[in-house]
Amino acid sequence: MKQRRYTTVDQLIGNFDTAVRTIFGKPKLSERGDPSTGLEEPALSAAERTLAAGLMRINHAGEVSAQGLYAGQALTARLPEVREKMERAALEENDHLAWCEKRVTELGEGVSILSPLWYVGSFGIGAIAGIAGDKWSLGFVAETEQQVVRHLDSHLQQLPAQDRKSRAIVAQMREDEVHHATVALEHGGAALPAAVKRLMGLTSKVMTTLAQRL
Repeated sequence: MKQRRYTTVDQLIGNFDTAVRTIFGKPKLSERGDPSTGLEEPALSAAERTLAAGLMRINHAGEVSAQGLYAGQALTARLPEVREKMERAALEENDHLAWCEKRVTELGEGVSILSPLWYVGSFGIGAIAGIAGDKWSLGFVAETEQQVVRHLDSHLQQLPAQDRKSRAIVAQMREDEVHHATVALEHGGAALPAAVKRLMGLTSKVMTTLAQRL
């Protein structure tokens, strides 16, 4: 069977569908289940519930950004195998997206109202990284995931000990992000300049601060 070759228009339509699903609808998920399924809802104080919801809202915003990042990079990636790796990573990030949204809802709050901004901004950054070349694009993925892992480590320290549902989700996300970073480096990702890493860190700090509140 002849494999279909997707045109730029096809890819743009696909990216628009991904954006709509990410921000407003239900994203396509992998074969994996929610790691918090079957765990008992913990008894949390009002302050603990607010803290947990805020942290999970940050994680959801990060996953919206990840979808934009991977979509932008896949659009401009030059090597088919690089595009395929990004598409699989994006699918797994969709799992995170759904798990975080479900958990925020269970905690009685909503996701960030700035989700469209997170997606569009990250899409643009991802597309630029892809244009710069696959090694820089993959290097950007690796650095992004490494910074996310550090955030998730911080969240595991902050989340209430009895909130096993949120902790299970964050722990699985951390494992996946470490894997995504490893895959990106194994496929030729280049180390980014220190100045770029610092800029990425500052941008991340702005997003997490706003997402926790809005």
